[in-house]
Amino acid sequence: MPSILIINPNSTESITKGIEALVNSFSFSQTKYDYFTAPSGPGSLNNMEDVAASTELCLPHLVPLLNQYDGFLVACYSEHSLVSALKSQPAILEGRKPVTGIFEASISASLQLVGHKPQFGIITTGKAWETILADSVYKYIGTESSSKFAGVEATGMSGIDVHNGPAAEVERRVIEATRRLVWKGNVGVICLGCVCMTGMAEIVREVCLAELGDEEGGAVTIVDGVQAGVAFLEGAVRARN
Repeated sequence: MPSILIINPNSTESITKGIEALVNSFSFSQTKYDYFTAPSGPGSLNNMEDVAASTELCLPHLVPLLNQYDGFLVACYSEHSLVSALKSQPAILEGRKPVTGIFEASISASLQLVGHKPQFGIITTGKAWETILADSVYKYIGTESSSKFAGVEATGMSGIDVHNGPAAEVERRVIEATRRLVWKGNVGVICLGCVCMTGMAEIVREVCLAELGDEEGGAVTIVDGVQAGVAFLEGAVRARN
């Protein structure tokens, strides 16, 4: 049975539990999933300095595990340096083991899913991520601009605040960010741009329906990065064989 390790590079165990609950809901019974939480470091990754620190803290604990799994998912919505660090490890290279992050997986999925409304966009947490993620999208797709990308809208909350904050305030911020994104361009795909937004697709869907109407709003695709990453690895670990 193929095995996949899902890595939460922040130190908040309850976020890992939320990821696990989502993955369990997919019912991929022919794959074994295990979960790793950063042993220390930031409780949420709020900038690229936090990202770099989490790689430094996690990598020594992950290297001894690499021979035990067939694929790896880094569950942080950023151009996370842990993805490239893992890909360079001998156990990954020699075993041709797939590694992806939820950011990369969601952008790849979005580019395939855009349709009659030809743009995708991202809703995320802190304001700093608007520029960081936009730059990362252009770097990932290999261009300085793209008519397919509508941009990023932030809630203004940290990841841990989205995870633990008052539900009504979190929902209000997500609704406002989604509304801004919907009217920013011709958006047919919306990415949930933080692992702490896992499970919020229904809120985003309700905004699309309210703003665009049943037909257009119902046609917008909402991409959860964890789901996109798991779907990619489900195929990749089998294609490897």
